Amino acid sequence: MPREELIATAQRVYRSFGFAPIDTPALEYLEILSGKGSDETDRQLYRFRDNGSRDVGMRFDLTVPLARFAAQHVPKLGTPFKRYHIATVWRGEKPQRGRYREFMQCDFDTIGTKSVAADIETGLVIHDLMRAIGFEQFTIRVNNRMVLNGLLEKLGLVEKSTDVLRALDKLAKIGREKVVAEMMATAGATAVQANAVLKLAEFAGSNNEILDEVATLVSGNETGEAGVERLREVLSGAMAAGVNESHVKLDVSIARGLDYYTGVIFETFLDDLPTIGSVCSGGRYDNLAGLFTKQELPGIGASLGLDRLLAAMEELGLIDQVRTPAPVFIPFFDKERLGDYLRLAADLRASGIGVEVYPDPKRLGQQLKYADSRGFAIALIAGYDEFEAQTCQVKNLGRGESAEVSLATGIDELLAQIESILTAS
Repeated sequence: MPREELIATAQRVYRSFGFAPIDTPALEYLEILSGKGSDETDRQLYRFRDNGSRDVGMRFDLTVPLARFAAQHVPKLGTPFKRYHIATVWRGEKPQRGRYREFMQCDFDTIGTKSVAADIETGLVIHDLMRAIGFEQFTIRVNNRMVLNGLLEKLGLVEKSTDVLRALDKLAKIGREKVVAEMMATAGATAVQANAVLKLAEFAGSNNEILDEVATLVSGNETGEAGVERLREVLSGAMAAGVNESHVKLDVSIARGLDYYTGVIFETFLDDLPTIGSVCSGGRYDNLAGLFTKQELPGIGASLGLDRLLAAMEELGLIDQVRTPAPVFIPFFDKERLGDYLRLAADLRASGIGVEVYPDPKRLGQQLKYADSRGFAIALIAGYDEFEAQTCQVKNLGRGESAEVSLATGIDELLAQIESILTAS
């Protein structure tokens, strides 16, 4: 149930911004997927030969299939094209805390515009999504690949930018010394060059103070300067839309591990559990769809990591241990009254209340023990005497309190009692 509730919340937030649902196949031709993410995603890609003739792979994310879809269909659909997609993806990595071989992503993307308004809106969707889920303590970290690329151009490392940025993206996981060593080993960077890149992680202060320092660092490089200006617009746009600065933090050390990002990038962390990693990430990818069409189709979007977020919420004790989607339980202990139990349940369901009727006429205590184990909020207790008197006992299973309700004139009084208990719980 927590999974379904998160999905419903994501759908509601995405639709509120005008994103429409689409679906793409779980299988793609191998050439569509390979070489689009990173060396790591290529290694993790599940691939095989379909019927002995076609090389295919299982999608490792929802963005690459979207780029293929956009190249094929956007000329008819028009731009900007805004979509969301909630589906399973697969990566052959070692399962660990918050990371699995099969997991679900909740993506939203805008295709066909380079406008900074789309960059700002992506941050706003992430912000509203986290708030809608129920989080108040979270930080959306923002950067721009153009800032990183501009610095690498100044340092003479642009030809090795992929290796440098992959190493930089591991900073929080492996630490400064190991990142420097990896940059030197894989990108051929000198210690001076590697430390100059890592200076990005040392900037502190307000967003504007960090931007001023970064502007000085990349001064004279057109790419870097454009990245700084874009970041100013994104941050000021978020503030203008009412986002509290405590929720948006400029972090010029984040790089995102996938190679297709070209501009603004986002990573979202829970303040109470930052070690779980980013729970909602994304960014701008202006060249990805161009791999499948000559039409220019810039894109930007982000993805909620559903399974990682669920793992975090469970660790933080934010998920109720409920094993039933129905809040109301009706014990069946008068075997001559099955029809009455079913009628009462049907009337409640017709009014929008989920109800489960126990299937066997067992002892009441045994059935209430079952109800407690499943996490029902309410039990409606009625036997021969209650049915004859047209009453029902409403038991609040959380507090152990009971109240008698009349059914003589219908179920309105019963519905009011149920709603009162559910609202208070």
